[in-house]
Amino acid sequence: MPRIIYIEPDGTRRELEVQVGYSVMEGATMNGVEGIEAECGGACSCATCHAYIDETWLGKLQEIDGMEDAMLESASERKPNSRLTCQIQVSEDLDGLVLTVAPTY
Repeated sequence: MPRIIYIEPDGTRRELEVQVGYSVMEGATMNGVEGIEAECGGACSCATCHAYIDETWLGKLQEIDGMEDAMLESASERKPNSRLTCQIQVSEDLDGLVLTVAPTY
């Protein structure tokens, strides 16, 4: 199974195996990653799974679509590497993906 590395808002690094086909958000919620609230359950309608993707991985992700981009407009502290983890599907190609959970206020 691919390993996804989540860095929680307090700096805690969690390396978790996530099954192919699940979203990065589902991997986080199933394992209690702090800061990934996923209030909408992955419907891309709340931005509570906002994270910063390590820049070395950005080119390996599917391009951001209009709905995700619009939802990120409401996210606090959006950055160029911001993504919603509900929109990132885990594949073998993402083994080692590193992301930092965005702070929530």
